Amino acid sequence: MLETPIELVAAIGHRIKRRRLDMGLTQADAAARAGVAYRTWRRLEAEGKASIEDLVRAAMALRCEQDLTTLFPAPPAASMDALLQQQKAAEAAKPKPRLRASASKTS
Repeated sequence: MLETPIELVAAIGHRIKRRRLDMGLTQADAAARAGVAYRTWRRLEAEGKASIEDLVRAAMALRCEQDLTTLFPAPPAASMDALLQQQKAAEAAKPKPRLRASASKTS
């Protein structure tokens, strides 16, 4: 069953609180670790209300930032041509590996 935005926000707040408690952190400790105000952290847990930046900071403080990358996946390809186009775009978006300059030896 689909949840309303209010229900989703409240559930996120509860999960943040549960994760914080599982990590043995107080609200003040978690807020300091995230770099947000204590009041902001309390509101995030109680109401699920915060800016996107504060949510990202909370995820990082609770070591969940990797989960944020899966929030908005690309839609599935509708055809083989679309799939190939998505793969090509993903390959082009990958960062290029940097070559390390070798240190020149001086005598």
